Amino acid sequence: MAGMGTSTISLKEAIDRGGFYPSLVHHTVTDALDGREPEHQIVHVDTHFDLEEVHRHITVLVLAEDVVVVAHLDDHDAEEEDSSPRGSSEVVARISTEVVPVSRIRSLILSEVHRQPENFRPDRGLAEVTLNLNWTGGARFDSMPADCGNPECMADHGDTGSVVPEDITLRIAATAEGDSAVDEARSFVKALRRACVKYAR
Repeated sequence: MAGMGTSTISLKEAIDRGGFYPSLVHHTVTDALDGREPEHQIVHVDTHFDLEEVHRHITVLVLAEDVVVVAHLDDHDAEEEDSSPRGSSEVVARISTEVVPVSRIRSLILSEVHRQPENFRPDRGLAEVTLNLNWTGGARFDSMPADCGNPECMADHGDTGSVVPEDITLRIAATAEGDSAVDEARSFVKALRRACVKYAR
């Protein structure tokens, strides 16, 4: 398991391991840190398929002293940009960054998935973690039909649901990204929780 202090690997190592435009991502994140030393990070590369195309994007969260730097990069064909000439096969990358003061964070939710919970041991790795981080007040509403509990009841009981605060949601699975990525995410959350208490207004 990752330690409680500074992350076990450097920010550059984590970004290099992600392998998605690492030089560009590291330069942009370092610039956003503005001289602050990174303490913990999550580097998450997501891949999805759209018809015959493969799309990837990377999200980087870095805790550094009293701020969290949030960076997101994706790429696409240059012709999708309005200013690009038609027929261009060039790829462009769009990267956005936000520097969030820890004191502005409103909600930090960590959901853990445990394998074989009947055989739980504190030192055993998790199957996956999901992180929900909120600082603007935005939220997702998950709804479903309400149920009275009677399997023979055909009445309409309306809808029920839950409100989940989120500006960023990351799901990190050991089967896809390895146990170390899951451990690093948990370590990041623990460090950010302590920072939220320290810098609370």
